[in-house]
Amino acid sequence: MRIGELAGIVGVTTRAIRHYHHLGLLPEPERRSNGYREYGLRHAVVLARIRRLTELGLGLAEVRDVLADDAGRELAEVLGELDADLARQEAAIRERRERLRVLLDDPERGVLSAEGPVSPELGEFFAELARSTAGLDAPESAMAAKDRELLALIDTTAPREDRDRLLAAMRPALTTPGAVERAHEVYALLDALVDSDLADPRTEAAVDEAAGALAGALPDSLLEELGTEGVRAVADGLGSGDDRFLAAFFSDFAPAQAEAVRRAMRLLIERGAR
Repeated sequence: MRIGELAGIVGVTTRAIRHYHHLGLLPEPERRSNGYREYGLRHAVVLARIRRLTELGLGLAEVRDVLADDAGRELAEVLGELDADLARQEAAIRERRERLRVLLDDPERGVLSAEGPVSPELGEFFAELARSTAGLDAPESAMAAKDRELLALIDTTAPREDRDRLLAAMRPALTTPGAVERAHEVYALLDALVDSDLADPRTEAAVDEAAGALAGALPDSLLEELGTEGVRAVADGLGSGDDRFLAAFFSDFAPAQAEAVRRAMRLLIERGAR
């Protein structure tokens, strides 16, 4: 058989056969005197096995391991691993479909916000925030938008347990009396610092005012959740490793805004120590 005939019989492409030759999966026959390679029944049998194994989902490196063991013991082991991997994929697909079902069935919960899609838990938090501010006649705050973007980032990257604890720690910032008004005051003060020059003496007082307002709006539960060292990292952290996230976090703020946030974290630590 020529390579085209072999490919037609087994149902693969000639390019695939040459690739299997290159990887050492399929023995390559010697060329005959006319310059063509002549394939035999053994080549068709091995090629058909390669096709069946790849259709089961095995990678070519796994196929090589199976073909290297003529007794077939390795095949059972590899197929068991493949079955476990498919089960994990199946569970992940079910979870993703469940999240999509929530998005499609209940879009009003906030999961389809401008920062979304987000988890149902964060979607509910955003919905609470929207309900709490519905009666306020105030323009959209750029700092508030940054907060929501940061929460959406944490929602995507943090383990579910950590995310849920953080949201629970932040919820008092929405539910305590006067919390919404304090939040809008904080956002207004921080927004006003966007073009402020830290070298200007007048900026110092504005930064202190914003820091004090922010610290006053943050609940004690947030300090308890992050811990003193976690809050101090936000106040002081611009180092390496995990602190690179903090560097990126602060780089998204104007210098005066970043300084106000740092000072607020120090005030929060002082409050917790009392």
